[in-house]
Amino acid sequence: MKRPRKKQQMTVYLDPDLFKAVSDMAIHRRQSGSLVVETALSVFFSPEEGTGQAALTRRLDRVDKRLSRLERDTGITVETLAQFIRFWMIMTPALPESSAAAARAQAAERYGGFIEALGRRLATGRRLHEDIQPPDAPSGDTGVL
Repeated sequence: MKRPRKKQQMTVYLDPDLFKAVSDMAIHRRQSGSLVVETALSVFFSPEEGTGQAALTRRLDRVDKRLSRLERDTGITVETLAQFIRFWMIMTPALPESSAAAARAQAAERYGGFIEALGRRLATGRRLHEDIQPPDAPSGDTGVL
């Protein structure tokens, strides 16, 4: 039968303020100062696997950054679409009533083709901005803001 691994002792010197913080935390949690330091070091050396408040804060910060980026990108997309629609409406003349019915039929057919093409494109998982790169952009740089 194996004996449990014995912990090894290490002597460290701490700044008085840090020592007080460790002591206060140990008293607050009713644990030894050694366990408080061991837990802090464990979280420090394996930040992705940490389960403490610091790890949770890091994860929430990452989520917040992603949401901020998503909000910014969505705003850019909506503004781009609005500008395109405005430009299209200004530049496209109204059709005479005699050819409006034929234009509507052709528009419905073209819209159906657009929806099919969009579905195929989305099924590939690639996005348009991945295919559009400035000629001088380094590999991996999509040129998107």
